[in-house]
Amino acid sequence: MTIPPDAPGTPGAPGTEKQLREALETLAHQVHPAPDAYRTARGDWLRRERRRRLVLAVLITVVFVLAVLIGLWVLNQAPTGSGVIFSGVHGPAAGASP
Repeated sequence: MTIPPDAPGTPGAPGTEKQLREALETLAHQVHPAPDAYRTARGDWLRRERRRRLVLAVLITVVFVLAVLIGLWVLNQAPTGSGVIFSGVHGPAAGASP
């Protein structure tokens, strides 16, 4: 037994699309959004954005402070001896004759 293509409830039948549209419209009319839904969603988004920026600023500050402290510690570890790079005493000059 085969079902004719124009039988109600059969996919592709002319009345199926209309029935589906009516059912969805009925369901859509029963849904009512909260009156302050946009304001609440926007407030949540702004709060997350502020928190993200604050975390980023704190992270940048911590990295900068750590870099400065490590640099100062490394400079402080330099030997306390003379460490002279140039003493003013001339070695063999390049233009001097033997």
